[in-house]
Amino acid sequence: METGRAAPRPGARAVFAPGPTGPPYAQNQDRFMGRVTERRRVLRIRDGAVSARADTLVAEEPLEIRLNGKPLAVTMRTPGDDFALAAGFLVSEGVLADAAELANIVYCAGATADGSNTYNVVDVRLADGVAVPDISLERNVYTSSSCGLCGKASLDAVRTSTRHPLTGADGLRLTPAQLSALPGRLREAQQVFDRTGGLHAAALFAPDGELVDTREDVGRHNAVDKVVGRALQQGRLPLSDSVLMVSGRASFELVQKAVMAGIPVLAAVSAPSSLAVELARESGMTLVGFLRGSSMNVYAGEERIALPVDAG
Repeated sequence: METGRAAPRPGARAVFAPGPTGPPYAQNQDRFMGRVTERRRVLRIRDGAVSARADTLVAEEPLEIRLNGKPLAVTMRTPGDDFALAAGFLVSEGVLADAAELANIVYCAGATADGSNTYNVVDVRLADGVAVPDISLERNVYTSSSCGLCGKASLDAVRTSTRHPLTGADGLRLTPAQLSALPGRLREAQQVFDRTGGLHAAALFAPDGELVDTREDVGRHNAVDKVVGRALQQGRLPLSDSVLMVSGRASFELVQKAVMAGIPVLAAVSAPSSLAVELARESGMTLVGFLRGSSMNVYAGEERIALPVDAG
């Protein structure tokens, strides 16, 4: 049976832990991640001509996230950057807001009945003194690659209070021309999408348009978690001088994740939802949708857009 999973290198340890100095960092996690693509036979029909060929598909596997040894959530994701994904997920849930609050992250050995390690289960250990939330009644523990977090008990439970509030005093100002350049730069960085056509992407940009980080995943919410989690690992939260660009639409959940990380500007190539716009306005975030070429819609936070003086 083909698993599409690369074996870890001999002697390597699947662990994320504090470094000797500075914030925690990831230790060669790519050694343990599964391959992000798989090859499958496909019957191709083009203009009546039929042929068999191998096609490259994006890999999708479940990841169980445990918190201090207790099961927390399962998400369908593209293997890779699993520790960052788990860390970013906990940022969006209000569990983590600073690298010092994270002790370590490990893959769980013996994750199957026969004791083998699937590299599909991670355990996040909080630092001493960090409270472990009781969320057992607030969610189902399943997260799909299409809709993100599901099963919240109420809308109020989703509106997690951020520890990195957007004050509007960040001084960030962007011109329409600067925003228009972001989708092309994001697209250029989507290496796996070029091979599969089946991945979403999220990217962090500096105010001058420099690409700071980008991640791909079968779920757009996972891609955002990976970007935010890597920033947490590097001790860079809050991301108060960053622009988050996402492929696809801007959902309520993506706005929430950006707010929790202290990101003042979220841009998407497609439409936002009504709740996404509502949360962006309530939180003081700038939300841009339908960012394509020189066209865009600004749904919230217009004060961060430097418009021509004669703009109506």
